[in-house]
Amino acid sequence: MPDPTNRREFLRRSGTLGVALGALGNVARGADDPKDDAPAKPNDAPPPQNVTVGVMGTGGRGTELAVEYASRPGVTVRYVCDVDATRADRAAAAVAARQDEESAGPKAVGDFRRILDDKEVDVMVVAAADHWHAPAAILACAAGKHVYVEKPCCHNPHEGELLVAAARKYKRIVQHGTQRRSWPKNVEAVELVKSGGVGRVLFSRGWYNNVRPSIGRGKEGPPPGKLDFALWQGPAPERPFRDNILHYNWHWFWHWGTGECGNNGVHALDVCRWGLGVDYPRRVTAGGGRYYYDDDQETPDTHSVTYDFGDKGMIVWEGRSCHPRGFEGSGFGIAFYGDAGTVVIDSGGYKVLDLNGKVTKEDSGPGGNAEHVQNFLDCVRNGGKPNAEIEEGYKSALLCHLGNIAYRTGRTVNLDPQTHRIAGDAEQQALWGREYRKGWEPKV
Repeated sequence: MPDPTNRREFLRRSGTLGVALGALGNVARGADDPKDDAPAKPNDAPPPQNVTVGVMGTGGRGTELAVEYASRPGVTVRYVCDVDATRADRAAAAVAARQDEESAGPKAVGDFRRILDDKEVDVMVVAAADHWHAPAAILACAAGKHVYVEKPCCHNPHEGELLVAAARKYKRIVQHGTQRRSWPKNVEAVELVKSGGVGRVLFSRGWYNNVRPSIGRGKEGPPPGKLDFALWQGPAPERPFRDNILHYNWHWFWHWGTGECGNNGVHALDVCRWGLGVDYPRRVTAGGGRYYYDDDQETPDTHSVTYDFGDKGMIVWEGRSCHPRGFEGSGFGIAFYGDAGTVVIDSGGYKVLDLNGKVTKEDSGPGGNAEHVQNFLDCVRNGGKPNAEIEEGYKSALLCHLGNIAYRTGRTVNLDPQTHRIAGDAEQQALWGREYRKGWEPKV
């Protein structure tokens, strides 16, 4: 793991030292000044037509995105990066098989700063663990890269605010990995809701159901030889390696992950918020627990959250990790209940039901990553606002964090209507941010 001295030298070369939080400005205060809130069109250089990409994190999601980018016309994936050399090599092979024959294939590297140091890289894709999303994306913005950051865009609300501020300060296009905003039939369904197709809608529900096994009890020991566990932890304070953390179970530890609400709930909550046309709740309540297994998992396997938006209505999200059946006959979905009918969105399609439950319309379309990645690339090349622009992404990620904070403290979260921050509860306010390893604190 590089020591803080080398870290500071890297930051100096990237132009990120000597900065202040003033750029956060109206984002933190929740003001509506369009000059501050609108994503700026890059103006320091002509937009690249041939886009060079580096991908950080090559688990299932990261490799999937790397291959998608490599499949796009005019795109070269130059780097795939993972702290586990075995995974990086595997991803490099997958991308090379898909990339243009004239390309030499991507370089497999272990340190994402290799991507930031390369001035020819236009875009960095951040698909590492949740605790890396915002810190890495902020550094990428400061290094002049546009960013595609996976969901949730932050491990806590504070660093999400900083990421929005970084996108504004460095005039970078940042797309959040809530790809349903680009799926044609999801867009059509949300427009139907907004246009009054099922009457006045004041209630939306999102859910995610799965059958996940126990993660057991981990044993401490040395990490595998090809894994740089210190760099994997990065900005998070160091903890000993245990054999049930990587490569997926970190989701279920608060130190690195955000539970099922941040993992999959963010997709549903993003669409719920989008369809209702709401931003910040005034009150959040949560319940649930870890009921099914006696193991190391810290996050709940059963979690229900309610979001009160005042006269604009409410959202309910439910996640269950030990039963496959959800609402409306689907393991994952979003529903909008209006006074003239219901819209149910399931993956790439949707259906409309009247008040008697009769299906009056049903349509389906593609899901996946193609439309969302292409939307981002179009904005990188031509300017404009991506479908899941980072401030929208932050607002949806914030719902996940508020649901987790309400669960962890066992109390209702009340938000100040002006600042959109937690009011009157010191324990909850402390969970707005986190402790960082010295020298790795995100700054703007």
